[in-house]
Amino acid sequence: MSDPQENNPFDGPRMQGIHYQRADMSGAHFDGVNLSDARFYAVLTNAKFTDTNLSEAVFDDISLAGARFNNANLSGAVITNANLSRLTIRDVTLANSHIEDADLTGMRINGVLVTDLFKAYEKATA
Repeated sequence: MSDPQENNPFDGPRMQGIHYQRADMSGAHFDGVNLSDARFYAVLTNAKFTDTNLSEAVFDDISLAGARFNNANLSGAVITNANLSRLTIRDVTLANSHIEDADLTGMRINGVLVTDLFKAYEKATA
């Protein structure tokens, strides 16, 4: 039987469940970090999350403008009161996700304006 530590890709400092409050973490790089259940009340403008576990993380009153997520696990994460401008989502699973009370101005899905999609939906269901 192998040692559980040998199979753990997150062999650095334990950071899960940490509470980051009023922190300016602009441009921070999180590479191969387990931040599951972390709480972010911070500025993370242009931050980079690569090979990062953010499952069940909470992002509240936060700026993620220009942030990059590459191979990041955001399952069960909650993002509220956030600036996500210039966000690009590519090659992701959004199954059972919810977007509520959002300003979707200029947002596109597969090149189509979301506002146009809503107009077409309203017309088709009227």
